[in-house]
Amino acid sequence: MRIAIVTDAAPSQINGVVNTLQETCRCSRNDGHEVLLISPDDAATFACPTYPEIRLAYKPYARVAAMLRGFQPDCIHISTEGPMGLAARRFCLRHRIGFTTAYHTRFPEYLSARALLPMALTYRWLRWFHGPSKSVMVPTPQVLQTLAARGFRQLALWGRGVDTVRFRPMEQGRANITGPLYLYVGRIAIEKNIAAFLEAELPGSKWIIGDGPMREELQQRYPDAQFLGNKSHQELSAYYNCADVLVFPSHTDTFGLVMLEAMACGVPVAAYPVSGPIDVVADGRSGSLDLDLTRACKKALQLDREQVRAHALTYSWEAATQQFLQSLHRIEWANAAALTQSSIA
Repeated sequence: MRIAIVTDAAPSQINGVVNTLQETCRCSRNDGHEVLLISPDDAATFACPTYPEIRLAYKPYARVAAMLRGFQPDCIHISTEGPMGLAARRFCLRHRIGFTTAYHTRFPEYLSARALLPMALTYRWLRWFHGPSKSVMVPTPQVLQTLAARGFRQLALWGRGVDTVRFRPMEQGRANITGPLYLYVGRIAIEKNIAAFLEAELPGSKWIIGDGPMREELQQRYPDAQFLGNKSHQELSAYYNCADVLVFPSHTDTFGLVMLEAMACGVPVAAYPVSGPIDVVADGRSGSLDLDLTRACKKALQLDREQVRAHALTYSWEAATQQFLQSLHRIEWANAAALTQSSIA
């Protein structure tokens, strides 16, 4: 099949959506499919309000329409709800083309945490966006149940995987580390609840990998923690292997790929028993889930690292990609108005 994936997450960004799409493209191509990823790299961009590190496409409709016409895909998947996703959605509806969408990010909770919009209003907008989709792909059963309860339809599971070759147990020098070492990996933003980790009374060291709008503030408030900035996927495995526990304090993530990456390195996870960790962490085997994050961290220290990795090995990008491929909607181009190259509307 020829698969077009439209996303607002540029490949240059470092986040779970980008990683998911890159692995899905890789596995799909390995299966013999032709994949075109249409991202903000293909359009003019501007800084995202409240999050200038992220660039959003500016008026991308003409570019998205031209790329979709030129590629003539068998399937169109709209991965995100930003300007690129809106442009692709408009194109498909205008030309009566079926498409699928994905729900990667809990924007209602994120926007509510930043006191920008009430959740009910954002969920209403998201129901409008995903309403025409032939299949709304979600990462976990917990997210599927949550969206179904809020009136979303045509929901399908699209799980996640981990590269267990790149992320594996490796010996690392720890001579200069005061243990135990507790590690956080991810965006440094209010919705990630990182302060709950930094305030936890834990012996040893705390490392923070990532960047975001709250980094400077948190660095000033918690000078004992080490803020190490963004790290590439090639670098991350070494940092995971230095850690004794990965701490995942978020209440709002749909999945949390960093948990799988840490577990693949044999590093147990400490998290709250909420959506994301509930579906990813085997409590008592690959991590500890507790309403008291400090207690979760201390219990995670006692877990066997071989068992932790064994749990991660049950996830694969190949299996996740098969779920993605099975949920795609095949376009009948013979009946699609967009076939005519002269139709620029």
